[in-house]
Amino acid sequence: MKKIISTLVIGLMTAAIFAQVSANDSEKAFKIMESTDNVLAYHGDYSATMSLVIEKPGKPKENLQYKVFQRTDKDLMTIVQLFPEADKGTGYLRDGDNIWSYDPISRKFTHTSMKEALGDSDLKIDDMNQSSERWRKNYKVTGIKEGTLGKYAVNIITLEATNNKPSYTKVTYYVRTDVPLILKEEDFSGSGRLMRTILLPKYTKVPQGYVPTQIIMRDELNKGENTQQVISDLTFDKLPDNIFTKAYLENLN
Repeated sequence: MKKIISTLVIGLMTAAIFAQVSANDSEKAFKIMESTDNVLAYHGDYSATMSLVIEKPGKPKENLQYKVFQRTDKDLMTIVQLFPEADKGTGYLRDGDNIWSYDPISRKFTHTSMKEALGDSDLKIDDMNQSSERWRKNYKVTGIKEGTLGKYAVNIITLEATNNKPSYTKVTYYVRTDVPLILKEEDFSGSGRLMRTILLPKYTKVPQGYVPTQIIMRDELNKGENTQQVISDLTFDKLPDNIFTKAYLENLN
């Protein structure tokens, strides 16, 4: 019996060793993920209008609209809700690792996290994080292989969180090999259960880079629930410093 147990232990240890990603493959995966940020238009200052359409079985479609301001090289972001009218002025402010939500009725700020969802949607603040440093700071590579997704050749990269900052414990990305654009993202819980799928079927090329103008987020726990995100009114003008302050949100109403 001891011999059988020892054989099983050795076998499991051997499997674990072979399952590890080599240093070269890990570095390759991180460089690919960093290139998915570099190829996007979001560098330095930008602003955009973000429209969300939320679908839930048995309920009418819900429409949300936000104005997003971001200074990517400083990890600064301000989000202001524009619609519906009842929630107008609700906001979020990010300064590095500090995130606050703002309630215009009580005029109070509440410390929150990147994991918070916008309204009743499947979109989290973390999804709008454009800092390319987040990959190496928050994840380790547990898988990289080549495959296909539709008509595209892709690199399939799996990352696991090394701290509690990411919204999901494990994430798999499908990245085009010709241009490093993410076409699909699968988000998993710590137990390996698929929680959310994100599809990015449409990109637009602008002088500053690529913009994912249509994103579909599918809730895998509640079948039939999904959020569609559409980006418009994108500008890359230098933003005033005061936009990234609590006073800016307080003075909107």
